[in-house]
Amino acid sequence: MLARALTHAVIGLEARSVEVEAHLQNGLPAFAIVGLPDKACQEAKERVRSGITSAELEWPVRRITVNLAPAGLRKEGSGFDLPIALAVLAASRQVHPDRLAGHAAIGELALDGRLRPVAGTLACAEAARRAGCERLLCPADSAAEAALAGIEVVPLRHLAEAGAYLRGELSPEPAGPPPPSPPPAYPDLADVRGQERGRRALELAAAGRHNLLLAGPPGTGKTMLARRLPALLPALTRDEALEVTRIHSVAGLLAPGRPLVEHPPFRAPHHSASMPAVIGGGPGPRPGEASLAHHGVLLLDELAEFQRPVLEALRQPLEDGRVTIARASGAATLPARFQLVAATNPCPCGHAGEEGRCTCLPGVPERYVGRISGPLRDRIDVWVTLTRMRAGAMVAGVDPEASAVVAARIAAARARQRARPGGKLNARLTGRTLRSVAGLRPRTARRLEDLADAELLSGRGTERLLRVARTVADLDSAEAVEIDHLEEAARWRPPSSRSPMALAV
Repeated sequence: MLARALTHAVIGLEARSVEVEAHLQNGLPAFAIVGLPDKACQEAKERVRSGITSAELEWPVRRITVNLAPAGLRKEGSGFDLPIALAVLAASRQVHPDRLAGHAAIGELALDGRLRPVAGTLACAEAARRAGCERLLCPADSAAEAALAGIEVVPLRHLAEAGAYLRGELSPEPAGPPPPSPPPAYPDLADVRGQERGRRALELAAAGRHNLLLAGPPGTGKTMLARRLPALLPALTRDEALEVTRIHSVAGLLAPGRPLVEHPPFRAPHHSASMPAVIGGGPGPRPGEASLAHHGVLLLDELAEFQRPVLEALRQPLEDGRVTIARASGAATLPARFQLVAATNPCPCGHAGEEGRCTCLPGVPERYVGRISGPLRDRIDVWVTLTRMRAGAMVAGVDPEASAVVAARIAAARARQRARPGGKLNARLTGRTLRSVAGLRPRTARRLEDLADAELLSGRGTERLLRVARTVADLDSAEAVEIDHLEEAARWRPPSSRSPMALAV
């Protein structure tokens, strides 16, 4: 006897259809799974056998062969448990095989028959809808996530419920879309006293989604400022939220009770992180920190301490907004359009440029700063050096603006950018579109040429200077970029020298 069930395998961020074929025949009792299953999938034999028995269903005392087709596609994870169990039940005629038609299934089985959620449910639900499936059988804890795909979801808590549903004895309540989730609690900008240049750089970077680097001695507030950036960012659009949710679902990082990521993600890997951890890779391959920060912020604290190959690998996603991971088994392209925020000291001891305080040997500060290559510098739009604050400015200074006040200005600036043709933020404008949006007058255009020549800017550097100037103009509610906007943008350009003094001034 033969029966089939439909499920999906997640490769990168894509879900590919997998047909689960269960065949029962006479012979010595045995249970085999074929079709390139990994270890977790092979272990489904024990979970499925125990789950069927615990659901008070009959385990067929036959020779059972389960084939996962296409056989050349590697199957990973425990999400195949439920479709394998349903195919076995249909092959043994405990449920009618025709009832499985039009359904897809995904879920892990506990030994007592309960259904547990698995990573990648949203991607599988979207693939099931595209394949023409009418319903998706999945664990109840994943139902709200699967409903985001626009498919009818049948939430199940136990394998016994799945059997009853397929026999027509149970009609579970269809899952609806999840309720809105409250924004995460981020540190407030009101905690930062002084450092007006740093606060302005943060606002400017957030308004246009520009890459930002904060440099300076230890204790000047670099990390404190960077960790307050997410509180300034507007919520994601619906399409952006679905993209981010799909990535976090595949990575298994969705918070319980919050199936939709509605706010920009904030990722801050340690400087010891490896290439696969930051860029992505491993079996699958799995998304790295660059992809997990898609439409959000990637904070690289202690930038110069990261491995050089890791920093150089970020050049492609910073320019193209995606990561391509090539392996012997194939290639996968993962989205990675993030806003880079980095912080660094000017030397290993952190005091280069402070007379009498730097303890580094000659040449060490230059080599330290030299870890940040020229091409990577060219991709950083806003570069600010923070200096040590006097105690009086921190204790008796004026109370600074809170994040909510600054966020309102940023939201207004972004609304102006979204209202333009194409609806792109300034950091993504290029070529003729950028020049049209800038609206440069002849005198302003000549000033741009002078600034680019004086700084020996590349074509990309000149475009990035103009993008930042357009954001300055948006914060001023100006229709066109003026000379004042260009000159402020030029002050945020990265220093052209590798000298640590350029970071300490």
